[in-house]
Amino acid sequence: MSETMNDVADSHLEEGPPPLPLTLNVQFTKDLSFEVPHGASIFATLEESPQISVAIDANANRLSEEGVYEVSLSIKVDATEAERKDKITPRTVFVTELVYCAVVTLNEPPQELIEPILLVEVPRLIFPYARNIIGDVTRDGGFPPVILQPIDFVSLWQNKQAQQAAQTQTEAGHA
Repeated sequence: MSETMNDVADSHLEEGPPPLPLTLNVQFTKDLSFEVPHGASIFATLEESPQISVAIDANANRLSEEGVYEVSLSIKVDATEAERKDKITPRTVFVTELVYCAVVTLNEPPQELIEPILLVEVPRLIFPYARNIIGDVTRDGGFPPVILQPIDFVSLWQNKQAQQAAQTQTEAGHA
């Protein structure tokens, strides 16, 4: 009877989802900056939590014909003072920019899956590391840590495709 249970357990292991057709070779911080443009004076005048805006982008570059790519996840966080009643333009509290990368090797996936793997799956794999860096840098800069919420990389990729298609149409219309 135990052989039957082992056979059943083994068959369930074989039925699991297939592995991604990629190898994550290395991940690294390519560029990181943190600026407090107004220096220490911002700490004396900041009356409430700053307003945070986040911009995220993902790109991929082929490094070799053997299917090796660099995937970069770019994150920019801008923090500004809240709107003030005295109508003075809100000042920048801090700006942090991060380009976090992974070098991956694609193991012969179907052609139609290459772009989604590079611009959706790989960013999804490296995002937790980038989020941690952003949180640490803002905390170490003297502010509450910025905790980035999960990102829908499918939507990010689809929006990028739509922008590229619109740009192509615009360029074709001007030709």
